[in-house]
Amino acid sequence: MIKMRNARAKLSLTVQYGCANAQLPRWRLRRWVEAAIAAASLTGLQAVTLTLRLADRREARTLNRTYRAKDYATNVLTFNYVEHPPHIVADIVICTAVLADEARSMGKPLRDHAAHLVVHGTLHALGHDHLKAAQTRDMQALEVTALARFGIANPYET
Repeated sequence: MIKMRNARAKLSLTVQYGCANAQLPRWRLRRWVEAAIAAASLTGLQAVTLTLRLADRREARTLNRTYRAKDYATNVLTFNYVEHPPHIVADIVICTAVLADEARSMGKPLRDHAAHLVVHGTLHALGHDHLKAAQTRDMQALEVTALARFGIANPYET
């Protein structure tokens, strides 16, 4: 259970490993998801049902092409099915190859960048977005709050 504004939300998390990564065990992924949910502080949230899939480049590219008409592998995709409290249902797909490439190019530890992508995808599942400047500021602030719980620096500071 995750504490949120004097209430508790039940998290049901399924982790699927389309490709293995020893740095991303289920328990660690769950902690990052829980931190994102806690940071979001959604009033009236009772249950969150998520599937988090770690995918290879080919699978991520296929999903991105099929559902977003973009023919490349992206770092994280979130598919919302029920996105309003009291119950959230969504799938989050993280491409581990893109994750590793980005972490390397930014000079960040893979785990830190993975935490950021999991938190980011979870916030999308909870209905947050970054299409407008105000939304971007709000979502980034939630990400920074969630990541700080693990001693991870603000990913938006250079």
